[in-house]
Amino acid sequence: MIRDVAGSYRRALQETVQHYSSWRPSPQEIDALKGEGIWNNDWDASLELLRRHGGDLPARGDLIGVFSGYYFGGDPESDPSEWTGFISDEPLLVEPTFFEELSSRGVRWGFVSGAEPPSARYVLQRRLGLNDPALIAMGDAPDKPDPTGLLRLAATLTAGETPEWITYIGDTVADVQTVVRARERRPDLSWRSVGVAPPHVENVTAYHQQLLDAGADFIVGTTRDLLPALIN
Repeated sequence: MIRDVAGSYRRALQETVQHYSSWRPSPQEIDALKGEGIWNNDWDASLELLRRHGGDLPARGDLIGVFSGYYFGGDPESDPSEWTGFISDEPLLVEPTFFEELSSRGVRWGFVSGAEPPSARYVLQRRLGLNDPALIAMGDAPDKPDPTGLLRLAATLTAGETPEWITYIGDTVADVQTVVRARERRPDLSWRSVGVAPPHVENVTAYHQQLLDAGADFIVGTTRDLLPALIN
């Protein structure tokens, strides 16, 4: 987890649901849905919340347009300087030096993200200044918890070598279950799932336990704590 999306993706989800139903789901209701492990895609999560609340469902394409309007505030393929949406309100949770230190210790790294490619590239390249990092974004592979994207990224990073371990850090049950399923598909590799709670969570202890119950191997307080955890 490299950015706080409570005021961007989560807010866009809330606004989109409210746009169609006049009902605004709470952060706790969204977390409960995400805790089921199958609603990593925020468009589908919006539709599912609308379905459970009752009423007619919009066409998925129409909902995506409304969601993108809130999140990007402009054409996702346009110059990011023209965006006026919630994406501009995302605090970063790591600095470029985090990745520099990973590299200096021989740790290869990349990203499997449920975000749209323009959003992911904007954060990684423009805001963090990373030079063309290895990235599997929305549309490049099936949505998590399907492990295809993670397996593809691992193959890219290892380049045919057998790594000592492969660690994936995430803040949702779907992230944890992605590693669990990758382990089932490639039991010959050593997998580790690291859980971390998003900044907006109030009951961090309960959230950590939810990630552990889903299969996380260990928990860190923040993404910055990943490196010392790996070293230790």
